Amino acid sequence: MDHTNMPTPVEESPKPSKGKNLAIGLLSAAVLGLGGYTIFNNNKSNEKIQAQQTEIEKVVSEKSDLQTSFDASLARLDSLTTMNTDLRNQLSDKDEEIAKIKKEIRSILNKKNATAAELAQAKKLIDQLNGQITSMQEEIAALQAENENLKEANVELTTAKQTLTRSLDSTAVVNTALTEKVDVASTLNATNISITPIKVKNSGKEKTTERARAADKLVVKFDVKNRIIQSGTTDIYVIVISPDGVPVTNTPNSGRFMTRDQGEKAFTAKLPVELETSRTKTVEFSFVPEKNFTKGQYTIEIYQNGFLIGEGTRQLKR
Repeated sequence: MDHTNMPTPVEESPKPSKGKNLAIGLLSAAVLGLGGYTIFNNNKSNEKIQAQQTEIEKVVSEKSDLQTSFDASLARLDSLTTMNTDLRNQLSDKDEEIAKIKKEIRSILNKKNATAAELAQAKKLIDQLNGQITSMQEEIAALQAENENLKEANVELTTAKQTLTRSLDSTAVVNTALTEKVDVASTLNATNISITPIKVKNSGKEKTTERARAADKLVVKFDVKNRIIQSGTTDIYVIVISPDGVPVTNTPNSGRFMTRDQGEKAFTAKLPVELETSRTKTVEFSFVPEKNFTKGQYTIEIYQNGFLIGEGTRQLKR
């Protein structure tokens, strides 16, 4: 059979189902939603990072400012150490407290990741340190003012002392002169000097003699008196000079003494004498030679207060 004129059948494409289209739509919406969420989340993360960065920069800046402030405080504190040592010693009780504050501040500022709270504490401590330094400066200023006043008072006292010293020196010179005058004036005066050669018999009876070979001793007797001398004991020195002109110094009571105008001299005997003001005192001294008396003149010198107060001689015959 001839089918040449019969129409050719047309094949129709299958129509997508509604379920498939809905799935595609939901998938697309999910993709879009996920993308939007990702963008939103990224934006939020960026904002958070930016905020953290800003906070870090703020902390770093605050820490730097605190370090600068702390350094300035230390500079002020160091300036106080150049003060007078005596003033610093008077303020030493504050040093321990300041050292403790400095240690706490350094501990915080040396932390790499110091928190805002710690920096706030550091700022508070720096303010406290500055308060201590200001207090010390005020105390030092007060002490310096007090020292200046003391210096001025000391200058006045020194001047007054110098004036008083000069006055006292002048008075001392006058007193010394008066003392020397009184001392010289109080020197005794020896009078009624007698030198008697004595022979002592076997019976013990004594009689005077003119002969050297017969004499056993010389009895020296004299009176001393002074109107102004103070009552008390004074030393009288007696020098016996033999006919050869040599002082006799080989007696048990001999020695040396100082005179006012002849220097040091040897004496034969030292006689402690008890005196009373304006009262005459009789002094007696017996000289016994080491060997026999020799022919010639014996001289007796009497000294008191460094002065020669009396002198007498006695001639002995052969």
